[in-house]
Amino acid sequence: MSLSLRQLIIFEATARLGRLTAAADEQALSQSAASQALKELEMTLGYRLFSRNSRELVITGMGREILPRVRDILLNVESLKAPYSSGVSGSFRVAASVTIASYLFPGLMAGFLEQFPEVEPDLQIANTRQVIARLEKGQAHIGLIEGPASHPQLQIIPWRSDELQVFCSHAHALARGGRLDIEQMPQQRWILREQGSGTREVFDRALQRVGGSVSTVMALNRQEAIKQSVKAGLGIGCLSRLAVAEELRRGELVVLQTPLELSRQLSVVVPPETGSSQLVQAFTRFLKL
Repeated sequence: MSLSLRQLIIFEATARLGRLTAAADEQALSQSAASQALKELEMTLGYRLFSRNSRELVITGMGREILPRVRDILLNVESLKAPYSSGVSGSFRVAASVTIASYLFPGLMAGFLEQFPEVEPDLQIANTRQVIARLEKGQAHIGLIEGPASHPQLQIIPWRSDELQVFCSHAHALARGGRLDIEQMPQQRWILREQGSGTREVFDRALQRVGGSVSTVMALNRQEAIKQSVKAGLGIGCLSRLAVAEELRRGELVVLQTPLELSRQLSVVVPPETGSSQLVQAFTRFLKL
């Protein structure tokens, strides 16, 4: 029995989507046909690709090992459909952290589509930790993240700098002085991003470096919710300068000077199997990496 393209497609889709039923639906196959294709692939290779944990399929170490090569094969097969094209076309799945997705991605993608109008962007918005997880599963071609990260397989490339700002409502008691010292920080109610976000990671590290602490934190996963909460006087926030620029300009929010070092590096994350893709290469060139 030899390998078939359908077997490889079902394997990749199951690994990416996490469920055989979802992979079968995506490929317009019955669940039994998808299951049989996966079994035949395992028999041909001579090792298990998934183990069953309760009712879920969990990819094995060997399955994870060959997955990048399988995806590379499928990308090369896909390129045969248009051998004379530039290769910069088709669906382009981008997973991006919230700040990048909200304030940088629209303009970037508009410029990219001017050069490559046959690209079909698919933006997935998540926090830094979730972006990494989606790239691990092959659910995106490329990632754009705000927080510090490292990974043994994913290539993480420095892209551009950003800065977080601590801010309060214009009616807050600290707004007049425009400053927040370390000693005052535990006395404030803080409205911050959730754990796992790049913004929160940078804030927590900066706080740790100066030996500061906060006692009361409301964690929200939406920037707009944080800004509205701060404007309502519920506490002090910390977000990217990109996120609060308009509110600062209108005088609705006030920047507070602090001893925290809140600069950060935005990064591009590329999985090994998409690094050779002409579409991904064109986008990284557009970003001037």
